[in-house]
Amino acid sequence: MNREKAIFSQLMDFVPHYEFCKCVQRYNGDYKIKSFSCWEQFLCMSFAQLTYRESLRDIQECLRSVRSKLYHLGIRGNISRNTLANANQVRNWRIYADFAQVLIHTARRLYVGEDFGVELKQAVYALDATVIDLCLSVFPWARFRRRKGAIKLHTLLDLRGNIPSLIVVTSGKVHEVNILDDLLIEAGAIYIMDRGYLDFARLYRVQIASAFFIIPAKSNFQFRRIHSLPIPEERTSEVRCDQIIALKGFYQKKDYPERLRRISYYDHTTGNHLVFLTNNFALQAQTIADLYRCRWQVELFFKWIKQHLRIKAFYGTTENAVKTQIWIAISIYVLVAILKKQLKAQASLYTILQILSITLLEKIPILQALTKMATPIEEVENYNQLNLFN
Repeated sequence: MNREKAIFSQLMDFVPHYEFCKCVQRYNGDYKIKSFSCWEQFLCMSFAQLTYRESLRDIQECLRSVRSKLYHLGIRGNISRNTLANANQVRNWRIYADFAQVLIHTARRLYVGEDFGVELKQAVYALDATVIDLCLSVFPWARFRRRKGAIKLHTLLDLRGNIPSLIVVTSGKVHEVNILDDLLIEAGAIYIMDRGYLDFARLYRVQIASAFFIIPAKSNFQFRRIHSLPIPEERTSEVRCDQIIALKGFYQKKDYPERLRRISYYDHTTGNHLVFLTNNFALQAQTIADLYRCRWQVELFFKWIKQHLRIKAFYGTTENAVKTQIWIAISIYVLVAILKKQLKAQASLYTILQILSITLLEKIPILQALTKMATPIEEVENYNQLNLFN
């Protein structure tokens, strides 16, 4: 890397600028724009994410304090709170959503061989959603309850590298199961979901697409056992039963006319008893249980981005401003994951973000900043000190 470049500029070198310009042109983002382009908006919002700025005024004052360095960071125009607020409100959020998908595609190629705890060749995804609470009086477009506002972040997480393969931002009223209607099913992939996605008509679409699903059964689930499969006889085995079943009830059989596999599992660690439904008849029952345990990675992903990215407090109140901030935050997450893989950095994503937050304007190689170099402290004898015991 060029030693004359600031770390922020070196980080932005990992951004495919040509692909970003294509996203801008697709939605006429820079139409009749004389100053403060979409690229400069992306740089300012990225800087705010990486340095944990609290508000637009905070961004303005922070960038104005290093005005002499802005040109070398790629920011040519004058930074003001009103300009940034107007850009977030007016410019189409789909620009940054499409660009985030470009970065996601790059990151998934880098992490395609990543180990996630279960030895499988096919792709494995975890599907879930999280709620981001909003004040209804400030965000009236995000009505969730009678006196509560919220938006939902529906995420399909690729467990190889914990890279989000698909993210959909909706109002809080949209139920999780509706996302299955818009999901492009990948043949041969395994989709791990929680109980909220149990809809047999939609799950049958996964079956028709030659993909597999793993989902917990409800307590009032009605079925007919066809036959049982052998289970390990060891007393330490956590698999209680492995059955081939058929659904009971007119509408259930109509929605899913084929057979299913029912696995009863007892977790000795937590003491929980779980029952899984799957259309995969080839994997061992213990492997099915291990895969569902990996679903917890999507919960950790939600917790991580809420703690370390600015997606709970927003710089604007309009729907466009909120979605713009969310998609730029996701782009930063994926960009840091790309940086970690390409530089072969051993530090975690959390550590990398913490280092970047205080070294963005330093003019040192970015790999040097991310590498933990222990510098030994030499003991220097002080000859000016009186020696009392000579």
